Amino acid sequence: MSATTLPIPTDAGDLPGLLWLPEDRDEPVPGLVVLQEIFGLSEYVQQRCADLAALGCAVLAPQLFARLDPPVAGIEDGDDVEAWLAEGMELTSRLPWERAEADAIAALGALRAHGAVDQERVGLLGFCYGGGLAVAAAASAEEEDRPPSALISYYGSALPTLLERAARVEVPSLHHFGTADAFIPSQTVEEIREAVTAGGTREQVRFELHEGAGHAFDNPHPALHHAAASEAAWRLTAGFLAETLFPRS
Repeated sequence: MSATTLPIPTDAGDLPGLLWLPEDRDEPVPGLVVLQEIFGLSEYVQQRCADLAALGCAVLAPQLFARLDPPVAGIEDGDDVEAWLAEGMELTSRLPWERAEADAIAALGALRAHGAVDQERVGLLGFCYGGGLAVAAAASAEEEDRPPSALISYYGSALPTLLERAARVEVPSLHHFGTADAFIPSQTVEEIREAVTAGGTREQVRFELHEGAGHAFDNPHPALHHAAASEAAWRLTAGFLAETLFPRS
């Protein structure tokens, strides 16, 4: 399944985005804004966008690193893992968080405005850097009375610094973390769980721990991938979307 380009109007000019649409659609479909890892819109993230479109969602991925000078779409896997990770971290450090958050919210608006999309059923999904960004964008969107219909965060790397804002997100949410995450210690993961579930009182928020999985376990790079966790998380993600974004028959 191939993507088309979709300009995303923002207060700083149009931002390029990639759009995937389900092949068979007779009526408006649910939408998902997908927010990238530190590596940009890599082949992996684009494949996940196509996977989500195959489930029946219109998927919009804003090219956040297009703001950089020079613009960057995505960086490919590297054999030198430390250098690869360092390059990704350097790219995110050059993009102001507030700018990325505003662009994520603008992408929600652009997807809602698309004629193929049911504007009442548009969610956010993010991986790693994008997982934290999705939570922050959801919090801001709720404050503006335009919350997403659902939120999925894969090991949101910025969540330790976003606990207060994450605690204000009340939309149906699914959070994935690995128990062997070297980037986010287990104690911090439990602090995140406490914040996003409001101490376990929010039934609409699910928090899944994947045994033995490290950070970025869904990424297929051999240094990161955990096959069992990736498969389990994807099943849970597909089921969650079926419950939250797709109409019940």
